[in-house]
Amino acid sequence: MKVELVAEVQAWIADDPDPKTAGELSALLAAGSEEILKKYFAGFLQFGTAGLRGPVGPGPSCMNRAVVGRTAAGISAYMKERGMKRVVIGRDARYGSEDFTAESASIFAGAGFEVFVLPRPLPTPVLAFATQELKCDVGVMVTASHNPPQDNGYKVYLGGRADGVEYAASQIIAPTDQLIATEISAIKSLAQIPRAKSWTVLGEDVISEYVRRTALIAPNPGDLKIVYTAMHGVGTETAQRVFNHAGFATLILVDEQCTPDPDFPTVSFPNPEEPGAIDLALKKARDFGADLVIANDPDADRCAAAVNDLKNGWRMLRGDELGIIFGEWIARSHTHGSFANSIVSSSALSKVAAHYAIDFKEVLTGFKWISKIEDLAFGYEEAIGYAVDSDTVNDKDGISAALLLAQIASDLKSKGLTLLDLLDEVWARHGFHGTEQISIRVADMSQITQLLKRIRQNPPTHIAGRAVKSIDDLANPQDGLPPTDGLRIWLADGIRIIVRPSGTEAKMKCYIEVITKDSASAQLLLDELRSPLKEFLA
Repeated sequence: MKVELVAEVQAWIADDPDPKTAGELSALLAAGSEEILKKYFAGFLQFGTAGLRGPVGPGPSCMNRAVVGRTAAGISAYMKERGMKRVVIGRDARYGSEDFTAESASIFAGAGFEVFVLPRPLPTPVLAFATQELKCDVGVMVTASHNPPQDNGYKVYLGGRADGVEYAASQIIAPTDQLIATEISAIKSLAQIPRAKSWTVLGEDVISEYVRRTALIAPNPGDLKIVYTAMHGVGTETAQRVFNHAGFATLILVDEQCTPDPDFPTVSFPNPEEPGAIDLALKKARDFGADLVIANDPDADRCAAAVNDLKNGWRMLRGDELGIIFGEWIARSHTHGSFANSIVSSSALSKVAAHYAIDFKEVLTGFKWISKIEDLAFGYEEAIGYAVDSDTVNDKDGISAALLLAQIASDLKSKGLTLLDLLDEVWARHGFHGTEQISIRVADMSQITQLLKRIRQNPPTHIAGRAVKSIDDLANPQDGLPPTDGLRIWLADGIRIIVRPSGTEAKMKCYIEVITKDSASAQLLLDELRSPLKEFLA
């Protein structure tokens, strides 16, 4: 084993505050497990606009107390330079979340800040709300959202104005992410970092206020049977309280998935969008004759839904379909404010906004961008993230989205209509917008970099037998957007394709949009494009 690697591992072990991970590394060192150690010491886990996210394990390339501690110390240095004083921390129920919360709290308290900790595992939107409600300068959420069970993460919010950005309790963007990353990289040892236990565990007041405020978006509850799944995450309790407070009937829970479980035993990936993830919820809906199925992801900042299509039976609504339902409904009652969605979402929302003379903005992928839109009346991204009440939570919120969807479905039911009828109204007005996402998992993110480089150097003239009309390199945008790694490709017949790396997982993502006269013709076109695009991306 190389002397440099041995020295690096030994130095990390000596500084590791967690005997468990230090012991794991010592055992690997004694066994001469060079390849495994190289994986754990492949550089410090990168801190970016998504904060930290990675597998739980020892060493600088994983999520553990040592990495989280250095991150908290780096954020503390960033806060001190700007005179910030208050921080609130929340957590989900994943492996390590409680330990990472305590590690962070002790370091923030040791730095002299006023530190608040949410009392138990709770949804990410509650943390975003608490950041604003408690007038905190920084909010930290320990979560890996809908990532696989072995992962955990660390999401950072800022409460006020910083680095020329008006944050208003939203997720960090550039340049803040790199400024914090620089401070983290300057932390060479945790041993000398002061710690304290003087933090405040919050009571129920802030949670109850979130429930009260959120319930206001559904003033006319109706008689609906709603099946709900939390996908083994932390959404159940908060969702039940919000729906009860609003006056809806008690949610019909998917028992196997309603309790937090970091192993996520009934699903391959704890994401409602994944094939098979809501099969248990659909069975429950059939058994109970339900009107609607609602699913949150494990930290409940995303919302998915399924409806009973009279032609084809129960099916999931695509993220874009749900976004257009919300957009159309909100547009009918809002006389001010802006709409926004991400560039990979359907272009239909821009047409809905134009129809109702509502200001519309298109932003980069990620809610960190949507939440920066001033006076946001509604924003969404196709990956089932929705802001339907940005005054309460300036971020995507799967609980408030679930409640508003129930209100829309209830109002429509009272008129003998369904959510699909509402969608049909929009399609009749603007043409049917068919969207689909192709995700390709990769072993190494460099594969995606190589693919994008190949396309840039040798632009295709045809894809799937259709002429390429133009290619927008999103790394050098022409429409005022910040640069990002990805390509927007326009084919004949108005077909739009966007190719980009995932921001949170080792995936290449390809987003397709076709506009046709009806769903049948759109499906034929999407079917025609799917295999050639997969080959192109391979």
